[in-house]
Amino acid sequence: MNARERLTDAVYGLGWSTVKKLPEPVAVRLGRAVADLAWKKRGKGVRRLESNYARVVPDASPERLAELSRAGMRSYLRYWMESFRLPAWSAERICDGFDPEGVDHLTDALASGRGVVLALPHMANWDLAGAWVTTRLRTPFTTVAERLKPETLYDRFVAYREGLGMEVLPHSGGTAFGTLARRLRDGGLVCLVAERDLSASGVEVKFFGDTARMPAGPALLAQQTGALLLPVTLWYDDSPVMRGRIHPPLEVPETGTRAEKTSVMTQALADAFATGIADHPEDWHMLQRLWLADLDPAPARPGGSA
Repeated sequence: MNARERLTDAVYGLGWSTVKKLPEPVAVRLGRAVADLAWKKRGKGVRRLESNYARVVPDASPERLAELSRAGMRSYLRYWMESFRLPAWSAERICDGFDPEGVDHLTDALASGRGVVLALPHMANWDLAGAWVTTRLRTPFTTVAERLKPETLYDRFVAYREGLGMEVLPHSGGTAFGTLARRLRDGGLVCLVAERDLSASGVEVKFFGDTARMPAGPALLAQQTGALLLPVTLWYDDSPVMRGRIHPPLEVPETGTRAEKTSVMTQALADAFATGIADHPEDWHMLQRLWLADLDPAPARPGGSA
């Protein structure tokens, strides 16, 4: 572990050990202060966030984009302050902290016994939504987590989410898909954050007028197991309560190859995400590159054409 990794691990460890002990109003003020400081410094993440918002709100003025990026950073730090405090929240606080629309889509899908895949973008606080599912609906679920560096930081995130009632699988290694499929065939619930995939296996979709690549996993799981695929979007308002919408299930096309069906379903998922993000862009925490046009071009191969 290098010095930077040790510092990163220490910062997150401090958050989970200290922030959760703060009175809620103090944590709220701290998160806002950190967000405003980061926004004023205009680091790479803030600039990328603003650039992404420019695609979501293409007619926005520079002043409007600056307002959005400031609100976006405040929303992002609200997510972190809440996440650091979630392990100390009571069951009542978790249940009162999320008020989603369309819950009947989820409860009906679970009652069908077919298995359910919930897919959502990086909006508001997906950890709180997950804790609400395990607490209010008393339904455990399985998810995946990226293997972070250092390994101790990954272990912290796994322990944190398992403490909220989630089964967490490592994203790498190739075994996660098979385990997810088994959970779904047993009638279980799988939750996946699913709007960014820069790997070769990602599915190209049109997203706010340009091409992005999103994971094939949700659509493939639905096809292979018969599970229902439900998009979810989340947002904050001015209250302490997070809002959300559970969208109707996406249908598996009746005709076409597996790749064609996956493409159609992933595009439908992207369209559902876009409706939620367009309504609440400041609660979409995408501080990385997403659209293919924003990626660095691949270097030319030796001997190849420029």
